[in-house]
Amino acid sequence: MKLGLFLMPTVSPEKSLYEATQTALEMIQYADELDYAEAWIGEHYTAAWEPIPSPDIVIAQALQQTKNIKLAAGAHLLPYHHPVELAHRVAYLDHLAQGRLMLGVAPGAVPTDWDLFGVDGKAGQHREMTAESLEIMFKLWTEENPFEYKGKYWSAKTPETMFDGAIRLHIKPFQKPYPPIGVAGSTPNSSTLKLAGKYGFLPMSLGVNARTAPSHWESVVEGAAESGKTPNRDDWRIVHHVLVADTDEEALDLAINGAMGEAWTKWFIPLYTRGKMMHRFKHRDDYPDEDVTAEYLATHNWFVGSPETVAKQIDKLYDGAGGFGTLLISGYDYGDNKAIWNKSMRLLKEEVLPKLKQHNKVGV
Repeated sequence: MKLGLFLMPTVSPEKSLYEATQTALEMIQYADELDYAEAWIGEHYTAAWEPIPSPDIVIAQALQQTKNIKLAAGAHLLPYHHPVELAHRVAYLDHLAQGRLMLGVAPGAVPTDWDLFGVDGKAGQHREMTAESLEIMFKLWTEENPFEYKGKYWSAKTPETMFDGAIRLHIKPFQKPYPPIGVAGSTPNSSTLKLAGKYGFLPMSLGVNARTAPSHWESVVEGAAESGKTPNRDDWRIVHHVLVADTDEEALDLAINGAMGEAWTKWFIPLYTRGKMMHRFKHRDDYPDEDVTAEYLATHNWFVGSPETVAKQIDKLYDGAGGFGTLLISGYDYGDNKAIWNKSMRLLKEEVLPKLKQHNKVGV
């Protein structure tokens, strides 16, 4: 099993944008030192707890500060970008990364972002725009012959070549035909995970446990059947909330009363409550919403504990899912106590992974 980071990033709104960015960069640097495989950086516009609107700028800086870790926007929200402009930015960054770039794409799910950009997400416009955007981006990256595309939301065409080729469409990705693309899903029968299967994208699952994970892979398989592809479980990423310490008691205290607990108490729990999505975290359907607290999550949902405890929790998820390739850790800013988070990342790599039942079955 490989390890990676999934950085929304979750940083208190009390921090400046500069501080939030430095937090993400420091996590990526340390992950690279620990030989984590990859880091995904989120894109948000109106979520103060997830404050980075330009993950590619963070990636450009991280490329200069790291050696091996692969980096990706997690994800570029396609309705909010002109596909011609974004296709060129991604292709250009791919050259700078020299094989270390991946690409996450998504339709966007924050209603206030929809309002900001004038996108009717309630009517599904964001999904239509995403499909159209991808079609244009693929044409720009792969078409050798001139093309013209007239869509509902955007249009694009190959410009005329002029001055003996000095003016032409010339920027293509470094990786062929383009960087690996990942898409995330969080609900059973996820349409985005079906899309991953259909197009051979990297599937990423958010908020799953041993009971719900199989339905995510079923969506991938269903999508793959539409195009005759065979999905590979090694490509499957699962995002989870993890904190490892020397003992279970210490880890629970650091999770519940630290940055993880604060972020969920002040941001995620109110967000999911308002969106009527608290059922995702309950061990039974009739459990009261108001009783789903940080303490409840730390004991029922998150992977929190000693290396032995966390290894057992990951094994349970792995067995329930039927196998997956990469565990992505949601990043949390422990501020002046960064040693807490760094130690957790180190213990996960050095002490938890060797204890996993599948350690000798899946390459680390």
